[in-house]
Amino acid sequence: MSAAAAGQETDDLAPAVWGDRLAAVYREIADRAMRGLPIYHDGLEVEAIGFSNVHGRTIGIIVTPWFMNVITPAGQGDVGSSLEIALPAGAFAFTVGDVAGVGRIASCSLFSPMSEFEDMAAARIAAEAALGAMLTAPEHEANVARAIDRRSLLRGTFSERRA
Repeated sequence: MSAAAAGQETDDLAPAVWGDRLAAVYREIADRAMRGLPIYHDGLEVEAIGFSNVHGRTIGIIVTPWFMNVITPAGQGDVGSSLEIALPAGAFAFTVGDVAGVGRIASCSLFSPMSEFEDMAAARIAAEAALGAMLTAPEHEANVARAIDRRSLLRGTFSERRA
């Protein structure tokens, strides 16, 4: 399936269904290529978290035993290129990739490797908190411009500068 065909097919899927399809592909990758590698966390599993439609864009988080990324379908961009995607909390840098069976995606890395997490419950809590922060607009959007980088997002601290 070409990236364009996969992208068209993505448009027809509910966000949760697309996230589940992506998770199924990563489960296959885990079984085929990742299990047994030093970065593989045996206490974690592959799970799609919070996939929804935000301003017309399917977005959510994929947790795997080796990474946690915010992922959205990418209709444009060359593999390896960077895209800036505007979300309610600000603009974030995503890297374009191609996943067999799913097509072109854009991902924003949150964690890799996943050794910081004791178990799947802890990874799920972190994923939900990160996605919630990225999809929530600053309270005083008209008065405060917030620059959110990945480290600040994950620590729960944000730098502020006056607009």
